[in-house]
Amino acid sequence: MYRVVVPARYGSARLPGKALLPLAGKLLIQWVYERAQRSGAVQVIIATDDERIARAARGFGAEVRMTASTHASGTDRIAEVARREHWRDADIVVNVQGDEPLMPEALIDQVAAMLAARAGTDIATLAVPLASVAALLDPNVVKVVSDLQQRALYFSRAPIPWSRDSAPAGIDSQASYAGARRHLGIYAYRVAALQRIAALPPSALELLEQLEQLRALDHGMDIRVADALVPPGQDVNTAADLATVEALLAAAG
Repeated sequence: MYRVVVPARYGSARLPGKALLPLAGKLLIQWVYERAQRSGAVQVIIATDDERIARAARGFGAEVRMTASTHASGTDRIAEVARREHWRDADIVVNVQGDEPLMPEALIDQVAAMLAARAGTDIATLAVPLASVAALLDPNVVKVVSDLQQRALYFSRAPIPWSRDSAPAGIDSQASYAGARRHLGIYAYRVAALQRIAALPPSALELLEQLEQLRALDHGMDIRVADALVPPGQDVNTAADLATVEALLAAAG
């Protein structure tokens, strides 16, 4: 048994108000909610600090929880919901980000099942192989490396792992992306781990890379990373992404 919380905020540096942007006849956030509803979650909640998002979400039948406006991340927002709902420490909650209108429900189920099967694990997440050298070098594509037991070793915006012999003349000469994986921004947490992360101060590596999962690694928490069982959908960060998703939805009918 698990729950899904979709953290949603109105502000976005690259696409302000994107949660409420129209997308193929619905709001973007509605697509996210309906995808999560088709998963095996026993409850799906939209968590926001913005009354415009709350009003719209209630309008299409979503459960909504209003949260503080001071949260620095979706993780913090979800932690507040878990505290207020008095969820048990062992309960599992999945963070489905509010800009993932094409997130396959199979991946929501996968990440929750992965955590449920590992009693000592704090967090589960997913990755996919990179498809190009350009993606390896792109700082907006978060890379992850893990050990043979699927434990995350590091997340970075830098190109990792780095093939030394495929870049004889430095970074611009890199010809290989073998073994590189893109981290998907979906997480399953045990509530106890979620509350621990939210209570910790940002770590030095987290602030340097601007990746909140590094806070958990810095404090010795166990994050497991599996390869996604199905291809992930396109997320929405820019107007171009929105147009791509619109076209994909139109093509799917």
